[in-house]
Amino acid sequence: MIRAYKFLLRPTRGQAAALAEMLRDHCSLYNAALQERRDAYRHVSQTTVRYGDQSAQLKAIRMGDPERQGRWSFSSQQATLRRLDKAFAAFFRRVKACEAPGYPRFKGVGHFDSVTFPRDGDGCRWDSFAHGQRTRVRLQGIGHIRVHQHRPVHGRVKTITVKREGRRWYVVLTCDNVPAGGMPPTGEVIGIDMGVVHFLTTSDGEHVANPRFLEAMAEDLSEAQRHLATFPKRTRQRTKKHRAAARQVAKLHARIRRQRLDFHHKTARALVRDHDVIAHERLNTAGMTKAPAPRADPDTDGGFLPNGAAAKAGLNRSILDAGWAQFLGILANKAESAGRLVTSVDARNTSCTCPVCGHVARENRVTQARFQCQACGFTANADHVGATNVLNRAGLALCSVG
Repeated sequence: MIRAYKFLLRPTRGQAAALAEMLRDHCSLYNAALQERRDAYRHVSQTTVRYGDQSAQLKAIRMGDPERQGRWSFSSQQATLRRLDKAFAAFFRRVKACEAPGYPRFKGVGHFDSVTFPRDGDGCRWDSFAHGQRTRVRLQGIGHIRVHQHRPVHGRVKTITVKREGRRWYVVLTCDNVPAGGMPPTGEVIGIDMGVVHFLTTSDGEHVANPRFLEAMAEDLSEAQRHLATFPKRTRQRTKKHRAAARQVAKLHARIRRQRLDFHHKTARALVRDHDVIAHERLNTAGMTKAPAPRADPDTDGGFLPNGAAAKAGLNRSILDAGWAQFLGILANKAESAGRLVTSVDARNTSCTCPVCGHVARENRVTQARFQCQACGFTANADHVGATNVLNRAGLALCSVG
């Protein structure tokens, strides 16, 4: 298996400054390569510049700028050029598919936050002090940086990525040949129904509370955003107070993101530990959180009718705060590592189908929390009914495959 490990870096003040310079120079290389592609296509000859052409220029660029571009790893600079090449490949793919093209844009220094080293030992070395008391990663042009390694690394380290998140620095290792740590079988199967009132409800009738991290931090976040809004949005040189206000907003968002991620990992771990098979709904969160289309008023020129956008915005915020897509991805990864099975089923009518008689009607769901079958009178919690139907559908699907 292929797995990624993310660890916090503990750089010194000088190393943190050098890491910021590395990101700045890679950002400059990315933008210069993008400008070259734009200029070449805008020329009367409409020349196409590809990755191979730009990679061949790296040697001359490094020799011409030894204090900046020549300081860093050649392979990491190639990875930055490949990153731009992938952006253009995705752009042309969207054009062919008649989607929103999204032409690659120039990156600001504050928005270019990662550098990748394609191979361990080429410009970087993981655990270079393997026999010392502390784990360190060695980066060309920076030196040995302390790593807060909170868990062991399995498999063979393939790529190393240095990432900045606010004022923190992380190292992300991509490893292959990671052995699966199988868990003993439990003989238990379960279905789960995702929601916003409860984060999830199991087919056993257990509810997992929705922590609502964004809502809990809403007051502090609103105050920080109001303070940031007092500064002009675009200034040639931001003041010290402006930068501090922006950092405070980013710090609060990062805290919410880490709390949500921690909750998802712990909840997924509990499900994987106690069950051999886990069934869930196949959810399209991108479509579910899409804003409603405007409704033109035929009686008023340029006017619009109410379309429920305000209420939908509140629901969208709750769905995104719950983070269903991230949780289901973590659940699938943990299940694969543990040798468990996770399956998804069609989510349509799971909450309005009677698990006793099979009657399907919207009227069966009397309220958000109460289910009452209009045919047989069966009554239960609506989320529990949804989880039970998910488990039943998964059982039928597995039997048909088997």
